[in-house]
Amino acid sequence: MLEVHAFATPNSLKAVIALEELGLDYELVAVNLRQGAQKTEAFKALNPNAKVPVLVDRSAAGELVMAESAAILVHLAEQAGKLLPQDASARAKVFEQLFFHASGVSPAFLEAFLVSIQSGATPEAKAKATQELERVLGVLDQHLDQHAFVAGTDYSIADIAHFGWIWRHQAMKVSLDKFPAVARWYAHVAARPAVVAAIAKTIELAK
Repeated sequence: MLEVHAFATPNSLKAVIALEELGLDYELVAVNLRQGAQKTEAFKALNPNAKVPVLVDRSAAGELVMAESAAILVHLAEQAGKLLPQDASARAKVFEQLFFHASGVSPAFLEAFLVSIQSGATPEAKAKATQELERVLGVLDQHLDQHAFVAGTDYSIADIAHFGWIWRHQAMKVSLDKFPAVARWYAHVAARPAVVAAIAKTIELAK
């Protein structure tokens, strides 16, 4: 039995997309960040870092509790034998993109989001955040100009990782018009039935 503690956030969406893509049975448990549910002792017993998502994987072998969206993606892909290549070189490219997401894309989007909601943020801070966000999107655009998906020819958990945050680009008032390869890739991924279903279920957590 798979249980995902999540909310309507980019990182939560990644886990839900993977579950939908892999066709796994799971239960979504809403953690209302607006009400501070992530700071309760019950939730912090699952993740002391007080962040979503958290995966609880119960099987005959016991119970595994995991935080960190990228680690959850790897675990689910390995368990299902999909979305993560077996070939060493192709697998390495997926991990390269996962690490680029963790070191570049995710921090840039998070900073842009935080600046956008800070009432006292200066124009200079907003411009700097936008500049870094556009820089990493430019890197990704150059890569996608040569490849169908972020790690090569096949859709993988690396695409899911990037999509989670890029899904929120409009909220940061960032257009993908400057990044045609990213825009092409984004439209293709957003139209996948599993992604459509995952977005709807993730948004529903906030209602």
